[in-house]
Amino acid sequence: MDDFSGGPIGGKVDSGMIMEQVKLQIAVANAQELLQRMTDKCFRKCVGKPGSSLDNSEQKCIAMCMDRYMDAWNTVSRTYNSRLQRERAQM
Repeated sequence: MDDFSGGPIGGKVDSGMIMEQVKLQIAVANAQELLQRMTDKCFRKCVGKPGSSLDNSEQKCIAMCMDRYMDAWNTVSRTYNSRLQRERAQM
C-alpha cells in the first residue's frame, strides 16, 4: 500500500526505480530542448516575413531544415556515445 506522497508506506524507496524516473525526465527535457532549438533555428532561417500562414516554399524549407538538423544531431549523438564507450572500455 502507498502513502499519499506516492511512495511505499514505511519510507522504503527503490533507488533503481527513482534513477529510471530521473533518467526518463532528463530524456524528456532533452527532447523538448532539442525540439525548441530546432524550431527556433529553422523558423528564423526559413520564414522571412511571418504572416498568418506559411507558404509552400517556407513549409518545404522548414521540413528540410528539420530533417538536416535531426540528421546532424543523430550523427553527433552516435559519435559522442561511441567515444564514451571507448573511453569506458579503456578504464
